[in-house]
Amino acid sequence: MAAVITGLGVVAPTGIGAAEHWRATLAGELAVRPIETFDTSRYATTLAGQVPGFDVTEHVPDRLAVQTDRWTWLAIAAARMALDDADYDPRAHDPYATSVLLGSGSGGNEFGQREIQALWSRGRKAVGAYQSIAWFYAASTGQVAIHHGTKGPCGVLVSDAASGIDSLGWADRAIRRGTGAVLAGGTEAPIAPYALTCQMDGGHLSTATDPKAGYKPFDRAANGHLPGEGGAVLVVEDEAAAQARSAPAGYGVIAGYAATQDAHHYRTAAPDGRQYARAIGLALQRAGVHPDDVDLVVADGAGRPEADAAEARALCSVFGPHAVPVTAPQGLVGRLLAGGSALNVATALLAMRAGVIPPVGNLDDPDPAYGLDLVREPRERRLGTVLVTARGHGGFNSALVLRTCIR
Repeated sequence: MAAVITGLGVVAPTGIGAAEHWRATLAGELAVRPIETFDTSRYATTLAGQVPGFDVTEHVPDRLAVQTDRWTWLAIAAARMALDDADYDPRAHDPYATSVLLGSGSGGNEFGQREIQALWSRGRKAVGAYQSIAWFYAASTGQVAIHHGTKGPCGVLVSDAASGIDSLGWADRAIRRGTGAVLAGGTEAPIAPYALTCQMDGGHLSTATDPKAGYKPFDRAANGHLPGEGGAVLVVEDEAAAQARSAPAGYGVIAGYAATQDAHHYRTAAPDGRQYARAIGLALQRAGVHPDDVDLVVADGAGRPEADAAEARALCSVFGPHAVPVTAPQGLVGRLLAGGSALNVATALLAMRAGVIPPVGNLDDPDPAYGLDLVREPRERRLGTVLVTARGHGGFNSALVLRTCIR
């Protein structure tokens, strides 16, 4: 039983919709810019990847919009796009045949901040009832499930930037246990004063004021990452069920997944990269794939010298130096937490369909000491097997192996 991805929904700083995101990514359009939603003059970090031109009224009913946070708006929009792309209507199927399993790294930031400000300025009676259902990690999962009437197994994976991959690993598990279709992936909207303060406290954000000098994975000038909002939702289906309903051609099959934990430090990843390499090895083993068979790695690309070096060590230990092309297009958009790894999976699938590797985002001066074949320009190549990796704050490591569909 195989899990095939039949639909993609993208809401990202590079654009709304998979086609616009793919165009901007291939063109190397830097989508990081000064934060526009509040005054950042007292903040060390002032840049972020922001979704351009998102009009909530085009994607979310008014009554639902006032009950939910921006990250849920983005998830609802991405889920609708993914379902349309897959030509899949959950209400046309048994409600128990469809699940929602999304990743989350931060929850409903803007909504929560607004209600906390109301509490401290006007008292407890000023806090709205929707605060209890808008801020928490499972809010997007629940609202997407309610919106589409899905009653299959639902849940949320909370492992910071690894969450998007983890949600797809759990979607594969749900398919193997008999669920027909799963909405998986994740979105984020962590660009608000309190959310930015929390991220700055982690010590990993860039303080660059020029977008070109900000988030630079694997670059000699790497100085930390920049935050971003958005992400992707994907429709994952049982391959036989998808064929039976004459679904559109799948983007790719989930061939293997693994996750490990550094158990090293609550803020920093282990410098040796051993558990990260172990996650990659396990994912390849479960996919029945030899390292030589991998055509591309879409890397985590943390954008900090020590973290990039640890990732390079992990990749070289599995594949050998310069043995496989490596990209990290998220340098164009910032790190979107759970939405980032979900977006990287969507980008990998688009690359597989197009037969083109997108370049590392915002890379000007790659560090040769890493020993990686870093993609600098779009590179045409048949992509039959692609590895997507991610690491989360606190030592989470996740790896997903995608293979082309054979129909």
